[in-house]
Amino acid sequence: MRNVAILLSTATLLALSSTARAADFSINTGGENGAYHSQFCPILGKRLLEAGFTSACEASAGTSENMQRTSDQPTQLGYGQLDVLALKAKEFGGAASFQRLRMDDVRECIFAVSKDEDIASYGDVAVNADQLRFVLPPVQSGSAATFDYLREIDPYGVGRARDVIHAANTDEAIRIALNSERTVALFVQFPDPDNPRFKLVRENGGHIVPVIDRTILNQRVDGLQVYFAQETQVENANWLASGTRVVTACTPLVVFTGPTSAVTEAAVRETHQRMTEVVKGLRGDDLMPEASIFAKVIKRTRELTATGAERFVAISEQARDKAAPLFEKAREAARNAVQGGHSPAEGATEAAPPDGGQR
Repeated sequence: MRNVAILLSTATLLALSSTARAADFSINTGGENGAYHSQFCPILGKRLLEAGFTSACEASAGTSENMQRTSDQPTQLGYGQLDVLALKAKEFGGAASFQRLRMDDVRECIFAVSKDEDIASYGDVAVNADQLRFVLPPVQSGSAATFDYLREIDPYGVGRARDVIHAANTDEAIRIALNSERTVALFVQFPDPDNPRFKLVRENGGHIVPVIDRTILNQRVDGLQVYFAQETQVENANWLASGTRVVTACTPLVVFTGPTSAVTEAAVRETHQRMTEVVKGLRGDDLMPEASIFAKVIKRTRELTATGAERFVAISEQARDKAAPLFEKAREAARNAVQGGHSPAEGATEAAPPDGGQR
């Protein structure tokens, strides 16, 4: 009995010791096999440990869920896309509800995929949005949130999309789009030419549609640029051909936490404040995953100057301009129906110029 009591006492002490050593901070990432969780979080945890803090990487559904967890417990950290933070912050009381600790050179890029040859630019997607089917990754994914953001900032373009479905994952979204007519899959990911998704597009007879437009590049949040025009490599060079490159919009990867002022306990608040200063003070190279593909990806990705981006923006605008007469004709018909004492047909809406008047 005495031995049993000693064993129980020892087990209790071990349990209490384990609790005492619980991580100081949770770092919310994404899927367990995703880059946030498997590549970026471990190196951030290592840097925190070097500064005297313990942390634990916690898998999640992505940026939106990370924001929810940080809103519920402001000491937690999260990885996320800047565009999703810009879109979702208002649901949590505004941008002041989160601290952006890091926003380095690592960016995720938006890619659209289709088998329809006439869908070649974002402008083509925008003007045909009400006639296309859009296939997205799961509802809680960063890709789905990015599409919501595009709909919000481009109400007369992709904001007119009516047929939107969600696949079980990104690969399934691509397969559905490439086995359907008048269908576009949209997803966000790091521009790695070795990613099998780009091979999947080629093997299924599809092509990548650049997602770049003046409306997209004009977006700002707290004075920060949300999207950058970048030349990304989506296929490696071989002895027969040079590597394939696509110019598209990319959004920065952000490390965020809650406002220190929202932490109620004084000791925890002081620890949180010291942690935020440490993370802010790290060099970008210190947070790059060791022996990973991301250093190579950055080298293969080139940010375009404003002049360089203008040529690709013009391609999108040309597609919008071609459709402008059709939109104006629809607007005129709607006005005439109202002036004649008739309401537009049920379900019809008054169309607007595809650029939303933004030039």
